[in-house]
Amino acid sequence: MKNLSKLGVLLCLLLISTSATLLEEGYQPGDKARDFNLKNIDDKMVSLKDFPDAKGFIVIFTCNHCPFSKMYEDRIIALDAAYKEKGYPVIAINPNDPVKQPEDSFDKMIVRAKDKGFTFPYLFDETQEIAKTYGATNTPHTFVLEKESNDLIVRYIGAIDNNAKAANEVSTKYVESAVDALLADKEIEKKRAKAIGCTIKWK
Repeated sequence: MKNLSKLGVLLCLLLISTSATLLEEGYQPGDKARDFNLKNIDDKMVSLKDFPDAKGFIVIFTCNHCPFSKMYEDRIIALDAAYKEKGYPVIAINPNDPVKQPEDSFDKMIVRAKDKGFTFPYLFDETQEIAKTYGATNTPHTFVLEKESNDLIVRYIGAIDNNAKAANEVSTKYVESAVDALLADKEIEKKRAKAIGCTIKWK
């Protein structure tokens, strides 16, 4: 019995260690981010290199079905409206497996984008490679990137703001503060904030 108990403890420690390792994967602020080439809802392939005049990007992993993603849709549209012309357009990416969550199929992405009037690319990460590389875990999960010469540097990772459920009760706008700091050539005060939302539906 003692041996079984010790084995159980060891297994728990191994699971905790594995989970911690998985959480540490992906980018950290200051890392170089990779570009991608993903299918947009207009059936065209989109890469960040397609935006030569951009100063950076607000990359948001989001989806159709998640209640948190839905609560943030209007705020994501507002971010694009506020920052696209300043050089930081929104690039939305759906990382979910449509087999596990049919509401997140490519066809339904097209419908959702039209219904909501998305003003930004809404890309399908079919292989989930980009979400895994970036370290996205939730929808929504935001990565603010800044262009430096030929590199894309991660400057902020996490939540859009500090109140998912009530836009009118937001007291800290993490993404806006990060992009405003970059535009003013200032240091970003908060470079990470826990992403709150639905877990990504992995294959």
